[in-house]
Amino acid sequence: MTMGTFARKSLVNVFFALLVAAAGWGPACAGSLADAHAKTHAPKLSAGDRARLDDLERRTFEFFWKTTNPGNGLAPDHFPLREQPFASIAADGFALTAYGIGVERGYITRQQAIERVLTTLKFFADAPQGTSEDDDTGYRGFFYHFLDMRTGKRYGRWVELSTVDTTLLLGGVLFCQTYFDRDTAQEREIRQLADTIYRRVDWTWAQARPPLISMGWTPGGQFIPHDWTGYDEGMLIYILALGSPTHPVKPDAWKAWTDTYSRSWGTFQGQTYLAFAPLFGHQYSHAWVDFRGIQDDYMRGKGIDYFINSRRAALAHQAYAIANPHGFKGYGKNVWGLTASDGPGHFTWVHNGETVHFRGYSARGAGLSGSTFDDGTLAPTAALASIPFTPKRSLAVLDTLRKRYGKAIYREYGFTDAFNPSFAIKDAKPKHGDLIPGAGWVDDAYLGIDQGPILLMIENYRSGFVWRVMRRNPYIRRGLLRAGFRGGWLDKAAAH
Repeated sequence: MTMGTFARKSLVNVFFALLVAAAGWGPACAGSLADAHAKTHAPKLSAGDRARLDDLERRTFEFFWKTTNPGNGLAPDHFPLREQPFASIAADGFALTAYGIGVERGYITRQQAIERVLTTLKFFADAPQGTSEDDDTGYRGFFYHFLDMRTGKRYGRWVELSTVDTTLLLGGVLFCQTYFDRDTAQEREIRQLADTIYRRVDWTWAQARPPLISMGWTPGGQFIPHDWTGYDEGMLIYILALGSPTHPVKPDAWKAWTDTYSRSWGTFQGQTYLAFAPLFGHQYSHAWVDFRGIQDDYMRGKGIDYFINSRRAALAHQAYAIANPHGFKGYGKNVWGLTASDGPGHFTWVHNGETVHFRGYSARGAGLSGSTFDDGTLAPTAALASIPFTPKRSLAVLDTLRKRYGKAIYREYGFTDAFNPSFAIKDAKPKHGDLIPGAGWVDDAYLGIDQGPILLMIENYRSGFVWRVMRRNPYIRRGLLRAGFRGGWLDKAAAH
């Protein structure tokens, strides 16, 4: 669970188990990773699918291009900006990567991207680092989770210095370091600034309880009493910490991280995998790192890789939606996926004889016993950002959402963050969003950390672009190798 979430944030089983075994997705049939990945290769897109992906990519790119503060490069957490607007450093990591996609897709020129990237990197390289409660942007190379959109300083005393959100920012920083590889003064400056930002991060300082890495720190409360354990998006934290040329953690950090997997491995909805209930935990690290065909010791022991693991998580979510144990509206074969997202707010309602506790922003998800939270709120990013793992199924979701709900949820910057077709409380007045006939509660905002995975993962599905760039980054490769990853493109890179 991210600190953002931390602070704010049957017969069907039998059928799917048989389907998994027949398809060769289970552990007993996972001897060939190449065979397993053949099932996720991009099919030849129909004209309709291509048009829908083109439109969604362009709209989602425009979210980052148009809503980011052009004066400092800070991307908003939510947009439209609400009463107290703030930037999300994780959203900035997705934004920095989006600019490269924009160049490749022809949305902007390379020079436009260079200027925006330089503005952003100069801000983070020069922003004040220190122990002030109110006047700093970060400390020890890490940055505060939320920043004032205008001043760039810590947004409030409730905001933590976040190791995971700094990591997601660094995903974009390192992408720019590798993508802008031409021998020009501006592109050399991009590479130098990116290197400065990454090398400054003191990962060993964040090991408050070595060898694990803490979730965060505040000047007043010091280290948060929680470390990155279990299985979730924290995988990228350890990879970048291991790859650091200045403050690297030791390889025992990865072993300590994977040693906590035992509580996450299990079977849900016919899929056996490392479980994390919200789908974002199966997507964030994958947005930048190509895990196809590479394995650490843990995955070698299971006969799969992390990409296949995420595929199984997405399939389990689809099966959960088909089973629809709470009888929520809209769920089904072509509408599925729960993740961290906005919600209608804190209301209680009796639905089908069951008391439903709705929430606002929350980490919704489905998984092993005790980890499921589902209030009927659907976030399009859950299924759409799973498109590399489940191409045909995710394309079916895209098609169905457009046809069924249309402009109610698909607007200027693509899909609004979330909607809840089951929310029908008479006289309810949600703080945010609208009540729309046929769609229920519909969010009126977009979230940067949900928009980003849609854009990056669609592009990875279509062209592998972000993955190809990041495979060339020496820090990513070093982090993976020190974590014990071998095989696939890593071995090929070493051979060259």
